Amino acid sequence: MTDISKLGEFGLIHRLTDGIKIKNSSTLKGVGDDCAVMHYPDKEVLMTTDMLMEGVHFDLTYIDLQHLGYKAAMVNISDIFAMGGTPRQMTVSLAISKRFSVEDMEMFYSGLQMACDKWNIDIVGGDTTSSYTGMAISITCIGEADKEDIIYRNGANDTDLICVSGDLGAAYMGLQLLEREKHVYYQQVEEAKKKNDKNALKMLTDFQPDFAGREYLLQRQLKPEARGDVIENLRKMNIKPTAMMDVSDGLSSELMHICEQSGCGCRVYEKNIPIDYQTAVMAEEMNMNVTTCALNGGEDYELLFTVPIGDLDKVRQLDDVKLIGNITKKEYGLQLVARDGNEFELKAQGWNPLA
Repeated sequence: MTDISKLGEFGLIHRLTDGIKIKNSSTLKGVGDDCAVMHYPDKEVLMTTDMLMEGVHFDLTYIDLQHLGYKAAMVNISDIFAMGGTPRQMTVSLAISKRFSVEDMEMFYSGLQMACDKWNIDIVGGDTTSSYTGMAISITCIGEADKEDIIYRNGANDTDLICVSGDLGAAYMGLQLLEREKHVYYQQVEEAKKKNDKNALKMLTDFQPDFAGREYLLQRQLKPEARGDVIENLRKMNIKPTAMMDVSDGLSSELMHICEQSGCGCRVYEKNIPIDYQTAVMAEEMNMNVTTCALNGGEDYELLFTVPIGDLDKVRQLDDVKLIGNITKKEYGLQLVARDGNEFELKAQGWNPLA
């Protein structure tokens, strides 16, 4: 394993970024100078930034650095798609402690590169520094869109249809599964230490949880996908959403954002919320309400969007998109229509990173 300090900042950057090929004509200069240079003559520029902190946003007990790099890139790419844009460039800044080697960072960058290659994105710069409190990741993604194609959160109107791609709650149940197995592992380690059982401790170094039948949940948590395919399908069908967000903090929280900024209410039908079979089984196993998981879990990175009611027939032809409700007047509030027909106030209980 190579000590990062022996390479130095510039040596590390060169090793991680050497061989990156420019894919976009808007990228005039990428890594290797004081600034990246980009040119957008006839487009609006979109920019989003996410910061991910070890112990808050990710746990290296159960996510390897390659998957972490992939996920860190995808959550930013998803934001560009959620505005109706096309991602083009990315900058990556890292704060790392001495416990990480050069090879560790190469694994992280290989995950980043896989995500960027999938959507033809250029990595054009960033920064590296040391950390005394764990790993910190800051990623900025830059995209483009024609002015008329940009989709904001504040455009939903009364009678609009509410749609969501994919299924919800699987990433959250994947996290619950990983946390449960981590707890079991550390509990066994503590018991072995108390008994001073060296053989048990040695065996635990090869501890492998049994995730058979739960692979989809793990994939949704560890390797999320930005839904650029949905954006492409919307364009092919000539559907222009009136409002859109990606589901990062939970369906209920994202719906509240759209309704607050659009000055409207909504009715969402519990029976229409898309939930995968593995999610339902895992929720039952953990004695959790699966609808609550789907509403509040977060990290699905599916697209939540509203469209005019006149697009109903077009929406029904979209693959992997579900109609879950409709926009109402503001005075009707945010309502969840249960399977039995009763209505309840929909509250934003999604993930809050500052809580």
